[in-house]
Amino acid sequence: MNNLADIAAALKDTRSVLICGHVMPDGDSLGSVLALGLILEGMGKKVTMAGADPPPEIYDFLPGLAKYQVGLPPDVEFDTLVIVDCSVPERLGPGFQGLLAGDRDIIILDHHAGSSCPGKYRYIDPSAAAVGEIIYDLIMEMGLKISLEVGMCLYTAIVTDTGSFQYDSTTPDTLRRVANLMEIGVPAAQINVRIYEEKPQAFFQLLCSALSTLTTSRCGKVSWMMVTREMLENVGAKDEHTEGLVNYARSVRGVEVAIFFREIEKSNYKISFRSKDVVDVDKLARQFGGGGHQRASGCTIEGEIDKITSQVVAAAKLAVRNIG
Repeated sequence: MNNLADIAAALKDTRSVLICGHVMPDGDSLGSVLALGLILEGMGKKVTMAGADPPPEIYDFLPGLAKYQVGLPPDVEFDTLVIVDCSVPERLGPGFQGLLAGDRDIIILDHHAGSSCPGKYRYIDPSAAAVGEIIYDLIMEMGLKISLEVGMCLYTAIVTDTGSFQYDSTTPDTLRRVANLMEIGVPAAQINVRIYEEKPQAFFQLLCSALSTLTTSRCGKVSWMMVTREMLENVGAKDEHTEGLVNYARSVRGVEVAIFFREIEKSNYKISFRSKDVVDVDKLARQFGGGGHQRASGCTIEGEIDKITSQVVAAAKLAVRNIG
């Protein structure tokens, strides 16, 4: 693995960059792409910021978002490809995955254990609470100042991937970085309101439907809930409105593992896992071809939902039993 000094030098030498993250961008992926893109633009680089899917509407306030392109721009030219917050090539999405086969320099910046995206330069730090922390440190390594606009993107990346600093991935260094961002004027409270306290009516209608599916195991340690396409359509909600719903299952008293099933299309389901203290849900997700972090992970499974639910819940119960 390379160090940040190697990557800082490579970015200083390049003339044009394409920066992208994973499909269905979350706050960390999007905030990291924008923060790095704005910094490199300030250095005089030609920068393209893009991704396979449109950003969720809750991030409309982010500086630089107007420059973010959905889909791979036709005839885009760049010397260096930077991939952030993406652990496997498949998560890049249509068009972007094929870029890994080129002969250009590729830089990987990630915090997922077992990250497998290939690149000439790879910096993987599973101890980082968010890739936003890695981008922050990279900017420091380059000897650059963080502007208010870049700071807002970094704060968004960090606050969202730490669950508003609730997850145990939050460290003293995490909070020191955030404190430094606030000292340059980042309006943390206002950003928190935009992300967490300005939900559309459809979100709450969807939440009601999702909570009606909430189920807890007899042992009280595993809880799960579901959203189907029909539920989304009935209330006019979007897929992005399901973000964070898994935390309601996680909030049940006594629960150690929470599971959220979301129907992507017929017989295709996205499963999100969360744990509170002990169970490594990265290992749990890997049983089904996914992965992530110890306390937050996910996977995608095809099949009949009753069978999928039975298999996944059984695996979660076993994981809980194995920790005593």
